[in-house]
Amino acid sequence: MEQEALAMAQEIDFSLLALFARASLTVKLVVILLLVSSFWSWAIIIRKFLTFRAARAEAEAFDRAFWSGEPLDELFDQIGPAPDGPSQQIFAAGMLEWRRSHRQDGELIAGAQARIERSMDVAIAKAEESLNSGLNFLATVGSTAPFVGLFGTVWGIKVAFEEIAISQNTSLAVVAPGISEALVATALGLLAAIPAVIFYNKLSSDADKIAGGYSAFADEFSTILSRQLDA
Repeated sequence: MEQEALAMAQEIDFSLLALFARASLTVKLVVILLLVSSFWSWAIIIRKFLTFRAARAEAEAFDRAFWSGEPLDELFDQIGPAPDGPSQQIFAAGMLEWRRSHRQDGELIAGAQARIERSMDVAIAKAEESLNSGLNFLATVGSTAPFVGLFGTVWGIKVAFEEIAISQNTSLAVVAPGISEALVATALGLLAAIPAVIFYNKLSSDADKIAGGYSAFADEFSTILSRQLDA
């Protein structure tokens, strides 16, 4: 009898596609949700790595141009009031407000320093928002995917026990497929959550470093303008 049950179990297809096809509708929905979340997480991760690399390159190139000794007015005329790069946008925001703060007679309007700093702060906030976009999704997947997978496993085991009760047979051929289908959901939940958590921490740290560079540049630029205001 045991050999017959073992032979029946060996004939069952335990491939992932077969397990998915035999799973209940609830478990299938859980698996699809986790797969979509995993693919979307990896799309965000790859896009963020490319975005951060471009942001670092843009910041380094602009930093060299800014400290090259070229007059700031000429540099501003070259990049224009609406450049593409975040570093250039912060610089342009400060320079635009600097020019707007001059009256026609050449004198500065009172409160120019505060307005210039606020303009650059707004540009920095926009850059930070762009850097952090999508990271909340990674955090959500990392914290919820294991529980979603666990829900699919619990539901699958429930269905498996119901099938055992209906068939009144506890042989391996009856028990193994249902348990295997249920455990796939937990495995997919961990597969989605682990990379999301790892790269969320990595990308959040990188975003903070890049944003810190923007703030440091804004402080240096504000100091330069402050000297000219005092002069």
